Amino acid sequence: VQLQASGGGLVQAGGSLRLSCAASGRINSNYVMGWFRQAPGKECEFVAAINWGGSTTRYANSLKGRFTVSRDSAENTVYLQMNSLRPEDTAVYYCAAETRPGFSYYYVGEYYDYWGQGTQVTVSS
Repeated sequence: VQLQASGGGLVQAGGSLRLSCAASGRINSNYVMGWFRQAPGKECEFVAAINWGGSTTRYANSLKGRFTVSRDSAENTVYLQMNSLRPEDTAVYYCAAETRPGFSYYYVGEYYDYWGQGTQVTVSS
């Protein structure tokens, strides 16, 4: 499985961005696709996750209501819609895929098997 993240950029506070994660290779419907982010000097943190079947989503509590994760199985792409962006959302955003069945450890980066290269999101005040 290969993942290619894109869609990052520079945006003013209050603006929106949509990140894309294009997946290639064999994707099973029970895979969990996650978004994580890492700001300078900080640890990588969980943002959102969705199962490839699209029936289940999870979000970091602090981001609920502003971020939405979705997937287009026909395009083999997972999206992260980010609204009302804040300077503290500035980070490199990564998409990742977990191949274990179930949805128990969606928030733990160490459980993900494949990672994309990251896309930079910068929010100016």
